[in-house]
Amino acid sequence: QVQLVESGGGSVQPGGSLRLSCVASASECNRFSFVGWFRQAPGKEREGVATIDPRTTTYTASVKGRFTISSDNAKKTLYLQMNSLKPDDTAMYYCAADCDGRGVRFSVWGRLRYLYWGQGTQVTVSS
Repeated sequence: QVQLVESGGGSVQPGGSLRLSCVASASECNRFSFVGWFRQAPGKEREGVATIDPRTTTYTASVKGRFTISSDNAKKTLYLQMNSLKPDDTAMYYCAADCDGRGVRFSVWGRLRYLYWGQGTQVTVSS
């Protein structure tokens, strides 16, 4: 139904930059939309990083001013530009999308959504 493939992760030093991409294939969705980027560090719960609702973007406080979410609907691709990376940004980063309100239940900024997830891409920030 929905496949999301993330790429662009890697290992960088503090202060470095990475650009994550998420390409979607969603041939059976009547209504498809990217929801955003989430991350999960070892031993921690998955958390929202940045979401996009066609004209509105929302960021968790710790990444505001450093990360930028964007999408190219024609290419069905979601991006996350990450600048001034910090060790606390180290995590597996996941792309999430909504297909007709189906998928796995997850709370996004306190609102229950039903999401499809990619397999994740690892970001490691270390000196």
